[in-house]
Amino acid sequence: MAVREIIKADHQLLRRKSRRILNIDDEVLELIQDLKDTLYNADGIGLAAPQIGVLKRAFIIDLRNGEEPIILLNPKIVKKIGQYEDSEGCLSYPGYEGIVVRPRRVIVTGMNEKGKIVQYDASGLMARAICHETDHLDGVLYMDIAKKMYKLEQE
Repeated sequence: MAVREIIKADHQLLRRKSRRILNIDDEVLELIQDLKDTLYNADGIGLAAPQIGVLKRAFIIDLRNGEEPIILLNPKIVKKIGQYEDSEGCLSYPGYEGIVVRPRRVIVTGMNEKGKIVQYDASGLMARAICHETDHLDGVLYMDIAKKMYKLEQE
């Protein structure tokens, strides 16, 4: 329903833990739509509710690979398998990337926008994105765990 401002990494709200979503009402459905609108406007692959100023446990991930986006409420990573190191960026910290070690594969459970319990077995970039967005819900930013940070070159 609206493109919201993405708050930047120095904002204290991003350091707070988000609250569970107890039921799916009009407010939550509006939040989901705002997450979609804001993500697509920013041309990112993932966005968590705290990044638009809402301390609720919700995120969207769309790898833009032709598959439906994942909308997950109250996500819980139940298993982490392996690990690998790769670069990562964040819409709340534009112009920078960092090298972060993440699980190679994760199993995550949560609720979809219809209130149904869902589970995803994700690997590679999807696993990385799930971990990154889940961290946002816990007040953790990727630069907190990055082995190295660097500024991107302007094109």
